[in-house]
Amino acid sequence: MGKLEEKNRKRGKRKNLQKIILRSVALAGVLSVALVAPSVLSAIDKLGLTKSLREEEYISSSASRLKKKGLLEFKSGYYSLTSEGEKILRRFEFSDYKLNKPKKWDRKWRVVIFDIPEKKKKIRNHITLIFRQAGFERLQDSVWVYPYDCEDIIGLLKTDFGIGKYLLYMIVEELENDRHLREGFDLK
Repeated sequence: MGKLEEKNRKRGKRKNLQKIILRSVALAGVLSVALVAPSVLSAIDKLGLTKSLREEEYISSSASRLKKKGLLEFKSGYYSLTSEGEKILRRFEFSDYKLNKPKKWDRKWRVVIFDIPEKKKKIRNHITLIFRQAGFERLQDSVWVYPYDCEDIIGLLKTDFGIGKYLLYMIVEELENDRHLREGFDLK
């Protein structure tokens, strides 16, 4: 394996471990260093990270990095999420988010239009990635369509990314030439 591939693989594993630690701390509210280890050990083993360091050392060093980034704070032997840590955790969860699909389509399209300025390009690209992963179909550069209710997730995106005034959510009853969309979403 080449050096770039190896570096990229390690970065991906580190990001997964950080996500696991943030989720563990979020679920417990605050978490003792000693309590973090048992909940994360199996995940570390699956990531193949136990070869070079002892598990507790690896967890501790990852938690320390998260603390340095301002995502965790350590007080009286316990880690807790900072507001920035909560924000990052929600972004991790958005990227894993799958929208529920009801059994019957209500024959209405949900259209999301955004015009996010160039100075927020990183956020715009992240929003686009979230839409793709959630199963939205792109009509045009900043116009996305989904056949089911997704207002809650759109509201969360607006709030968490601070793009409320740049993103519009519409419910559309008729969409011209929507046959390819109905076929793509397997709607009848």
